[in-house]
Amino acid sequence: MVDSKARSVADLAAGTIIATVEIAAPPERVYRALASEEIVQWWGSDDLYRTQKWEGDVRPGGRWRVIGRGADGRDFEVKGQYLETNAPKLLSHTWEPDWGGGQPTRVTYRLESIEGGTRVTVRHEGFESRESCQSHGNGWMRVLEWLKDHLAAPSRRSFFLVRLLPPRPTFIVDMSEEERRIMNEHAKYWRGLLAAGTAHAFGPVADPKGAWGVGILELEGGEAAVRRLEAGDPAVSANIGFRYEILSMPTAVLR
Repeated sequence: MVDSKARSVADLAAGTIIATVEIAAPPERVYRALASEEIVQWWGSDDLYRTQKWEGDVRPGGRWRVIGRGADGRDFEVKGQYLETNAPKLLSHTWEPDWGGGQPTRVTYRLESIEGGTRVTVRHEGFESRESCQSHGNGWMRVLEWLKDHLAAPSRRSFFLVRLLPPRPTFIVDMSEEERRIMNEHAKYWRGLLAAGTAHAFGPVADPKGAWGVGILELEGGEAAVRRLEAGDPAVSANIGFRYEILSMPTAVLR
């Protein structure tokens, strides 16, 4: 049986934090919660702050960022670059909050399969300030408890068929260079969803009445979670006329 209490130790002189927790979920499940839009479902609390949007290209060299809002109503952003992505054992990236100064720090998650679940070990290093190191040490205990509580809850994952409707029926044959660039960003976004296990497939559909895009999603949070993905999709956020049509799938048979 796993011991679910999160612990954290901060070496203020070295500028390094080690935090750990044991979670009653397999490494694959934990990794998905750490490296996908699922982050917005668990990272935060009403009395401190809430993460509202995540976007990322989960591969070495890929960028990520989260946008959130504090209990005081102030918005914040944390971003970084993925350094190592060895699912489901290792995830490492830089950490660049908009409220801090100095050099980016580095966060590394190690996921070890144990009897009954996963041991998660977080190493956060590179702090120049003792005060920042101390506060982040306390913060990581809260974060790992949020993660543990989220994964302990019964799964409410649902399937959706998403149609990406273009701004015009002829879009696939007469798109401009700028529109083509946006579609390349859209494809990169969905490849990230594939890598995270949120998307099972995506691509264009050659409809004689006009091509459109399709994607199959599996995620928690219902249609509201799909709408958050829509807001983060470069094709939609570019405001050139794309939109999602979301269709719930009561059941899905996977290969």
